[in-house]
Amino acid sequence: MRLLTQIGLVLGLGLLIGLLVWQGFMEVLQLLLDSGWYLLLLPLAWLPVFLPAAQGWRLLFRPDQKPTFSHALLALWMGRAVNNLLPVATIGGEVVKARLLAIWGTGAAYAAASVMADKTVQALALACWALTGALLLAFLPGDDWLIPYAVGGILFLLFSAAGLIIIQRLGMLGALAKLAGRLVKHDAWEGVKFSANEADRLVRELYGSKRRILFATLYRLASLALHTFELWLACYLLGQPITVLEALLLRSLTATLSDIAFIIPNAYGVQEGAFILIGALVGFDPGFSLAVSLSLRIRDLVFDPAGLLTLQQVESRRYFRSNRG
Repeated sequence: MRLLTQIGLVLGLGLLIGLLVWQGFMEVLQLLLDSGWYLLLLPLAWLPVFLPAAQGWRLLFRPDQKPTFSHALLALWMGRAVNNLLPVATIGGEVVKARLLAIWGTGAAYAAASVMADKTVQALALACWALTGALLLAFLPGDDWLIPYAVGGILFLLFSAAGLIIIQRLGMLGALAKLAGRLVKHDAWEGVKFSANEADRLVRELYGSKRRILFATLYRLASLALHTFELWLACYLLGQPITVLEALLLRSLTATLSDIAFIIPNAYGVQEGAFILIGALVGFDPGFSLAVSLSLRIRDLVFDPAGLLTLQQVESRRYFRSNRG
């Protein structure tokens, strides 16, 4: 798996570079520069997506084990940074989230169980998000040749969520923990010690509460929907405003394609290709679509390196504290 993610990273970066060469790197860069410093507002427009995501995740805990809202936010931020910057197939970030909550006082078994259930919730929310895009494709004027592919993506996500639920109900968390330990060669994983049987029991308990899963999915769906404003603002700042419905169409379908390609860290190249493909439906030329996609990556440059540095600081403080003790 680790080798596959490394290969995926090389292929994704190769695709991204190829698309930039195809359209002309300087032309795309000029589109970005013409917008001036206003594009730096995009990360601020994106930040609110963490709020419903954190609240939805907190629903997947017992009241006596629930992390504070700020701890959930910080764990999501640092976990996202790991998933985006390191070749860990989106598993490493989940390991880090469980690790951080265990450090901050949540029982390790509860943290692991909530992370696994939240992964299923994310797949369910993304399937609903993809369905939104497919419905918009069907009702907005224009070509509908993409609809079968959108439906295929929805089915893939639903089967993925169903597979996760079945595996977790069968008590496979211990096996998944071993897989994560092999994939994430980091001392932090050794600190996430818990009884696999206890964690499996807690996962089954979570799935027994359909109300909590439903509301957690709705919060995650709200988080995905908030991405739309960042895209709408990016198009406005780049000089080609679009409607809210067009922004919803673009954001939902490009996000679905990017998330399906989880083996490629941060969907490098895949996101850009998706924007070129879907952007054509709303009148974008390939160069403009590339500029939009790259403008949305400004937040990665702003927040992800800082997330990794903060994670390192947390681990360093804990290391020095334990050595003093």
